[in-house]
Amino acid sequence: MKIYTKTGDKGETSLFGGKRVRKDDQRIKAYGTVDELNAILGVAHSELINKELKDVIVGIQNDLFTVGSDLSSPLENENKNYTIPRANADQIIRLENLIDQYDSLLPPLKNFILPGGLKGAAVLHQARTVCRRAEREVVALAGTEEINDQIEVYLNRLSDMLFVLARFENFSNYTSDITWKK
Repeated sequence: MKIYTKTGDKGETSLFGGKRVRKDDQRIKAYGTVDELNAILGVAHSELINKELKDVIVGIQNDLFTVGSDLSSPLENENKNYTIPRANADQIIRLENLIDQYDSLLPPLKNFILPGGLKGAAVLHQARTVCRRAEREVVALAGTEEINDQIEVYLNRLSDMLFVLARFENFSNYTSDITWKK
């Protein structure tokens, strides 16, 4: 199978189900930003020192493939012969449990912190900002098309999770958060 198909050479791409849309369509922006987030998490994974967090990141990356699949498959394209993976409440509950677990191990926040510290933590902070952008793109899409509402919730929780994981990467490797000096 060839990597290139030439079907996108004129600024269009296909959604699952075959519908053709422009590459600047809001749906493409939404799942493209989710893909960008997944790639940044790959960079974070390569930089993390804490091996436990590496496993957590791989789980999130798998979830993001589901989110991307969900976004690239309009709800009206449900097919009885193929089940499209969709974001779901179990994924959100798993994130909430992980946030609570890791946050309980951290010193309480008394100040705003700056993104930084160890390289892996800094990349997780960058991933958090891309996650927020992905959430904004999904909200924009939801304003014009019906989508799975679990995606917005998942991305909202994920940005919180990435903040906590960035702090935990620093903390577990004896690196202090960098506090904001007013």
